[in-house]
Amino acid sequence: MTPFMKIALCQINTKVADFEGNFAKVSRALSWAKKKGASLAVFPELVTFGYPPRDLLDKPYLVQKNIRVAERIAKLTTKNLACIFGFVSCNESKTGKGLFNAAAFAHDGKLCYQQPKTLLPTYDVFDEGRHFDPASKHEPHSFNGVSWGLTVCEDIWSSFDFDGKMHYAFDPIEILKKKGARIIVNISASPFSVGKRDVRRRLLSKKAIECGLPIVYCNMVGGNDELVFDGQSMVVNGQGKIVFEAKRFEEELSLIDLEKMIPSKKIASPPDIEDIHDALVLGLKDYAQKCRFTKAVIGLSGGIDSSVVACLAVEALGAKNVLGLSLPSPYSSVASRRDAKTVARNLKMDFKEIPINNIYSDYLENLHIDTQKKVPLAAENIQARIRGNILMAISNQTDALVLSTGNKSELACGYCTLYGDLAGGLALLSDVPKTLVYKLAHFLNRKKKYIPEVIFKKSPSAELKPDQKDADALPPYDILDPILKAYIEDHRSADQIVASGFKRKMVEEVIWRVDHNEYKRRQSPPGIKVTSKAFGIGRRFPIAWEFPR
Repeated sequence: MTPFMKIALCQINTKVADFEGNFAKVSRALSWAKKKGASLAVFPELVTFGYPPRDLLDKPYLVQKNIRVAERIAKLTTKNLACIFGFVSCNESKTGKGLFNAAAFAHDGKLCYQQPKTLLPTYDVFDEGRHFDPASKHEPHSFNGVSWGLTVCEDIWSSFDFDGKMHYAFDPIEILKKKGARIIVNISASPFSVGKRDVRRRLLSKKAIECGLPIVYCNMVGGNDELVFDGQSMVVNGQGKIVFEAKRFEEELSLIDLEKMIPSKKIASPPDIEDIHDALVLGLKDYAQKCRFTKAVIGLSGGIDSSVVACLAVEALGAKNVLGLSLPSPYSSVASRRDAKTVARNLKMDFKEIPINNIYSDYLENLHIDTQKKVPLAAENIQARIRGNILMAISNQTDALVLSTGNKSELACGYCTLYGDLAGGLALLSDVPKTLVYKLAHFLNRKKKYIPEVIFKKSPSAELKPDQKDADALPPYDILDPILKAYIEDHRSADQIVASGFKRKMVEEVIWRVDHNEYKRRQSPPGIKVTSKAFGIGRRFPIAWEFPR
């Protein structure tokens, strides 16, 4: 390896189909790399198109725009500065889907070489087999006297054990090494989920030891729809030791001297709750910005969920851009109205109260609903739907993004109202179980008590009828959430969950709720993925099916 070999690791935030914006970011990073004396700049997967492009890949004119951007990026390279980046290339073969997810090697103004991605994931949120063809060739590319093995994201996961199962029988890195590669470069768009940082560290270390080669790993950062990319690009030496790790959830341009592959003495490992917090803030910030929203409106009930959403929204968008709307009904407690106002005051966000009593009475009268002896379900849901209508009306008036406040536990069990509390543009907590919401609230309160202590202590309630408590309809959350995780994330059967210590009747009731409320989740807003299995694009269940007993 030559002594002047320095690599610019360019961890940037791209927007899907923003070809000019993505090109501008790459251009600025290449200018920085040139000034720093780098010989090679490395960018993430599909940096020209943004990730994931999904069915935009079915539009040939967008694919061509992406190719033109790749050619323009190549023209920015010089004799002294090469570039590796991800783009969509065309497969000229007459068979297959006609597209590659490729790593390009550009040098001296030209696209010199491309290595298509080999392993195309189709599990969870990934749909690559839907659009791309796998690589049919694996050749290193020589530059500055070094043979570089190019890989794309999943190519480095070939030997990973997915819950006791091996997905792949082919290892692209092994082939590249046999053909003379001396450094492996992996360009990636690997989305965040809790615990994935440590998985990646172990994976890259293991892979480097297996092949005996250093690995340069460049990951995307930023939010695109439900997915948040956490960055944390890495360089690992041939002994499997991490010598560099980039920032979490931030763009970063880093200069790595490959002649000084000294293992890092300390690699930061923040607690999971901090990762979740940072993912949600970045996810909301990018979702709003990339969808051209500057403001948000929240139904502020005085409960823990809406209080947490308000805190996150203020962090992401700024207090002056967030409106908390209290919409009390006849069953809303004085304490909840007070607590909602206190949260808004503590956060210095705008706050309004619009009682819905008269609108609710009109509904009851016109629909002939009697609430004298008890409040029927229709009357409960009417209140939630009135609130959803008002929030959406405020959105129309102010161009504000409505943030729905339901959590994963409620969404899993269908403890939510279609066109009511499910109304909105983004469900920020839809992958955050209730017990985790409380942990997140404590984390948000670590510096200043934005959320009053009384909100932590009161029993969760929808307050849609007298003396209502969540516990009247659902198991206690500290029991419910482990059952939900076992069923939704770990794919365990009722028998297996019961064997782990839960009562059969309770387990079967929870599973029944999950299975029978798929129709609600299908109509709910998108949310930010933070666990290994979120509702949405990564969990595709039928609505009508014969539920096993």
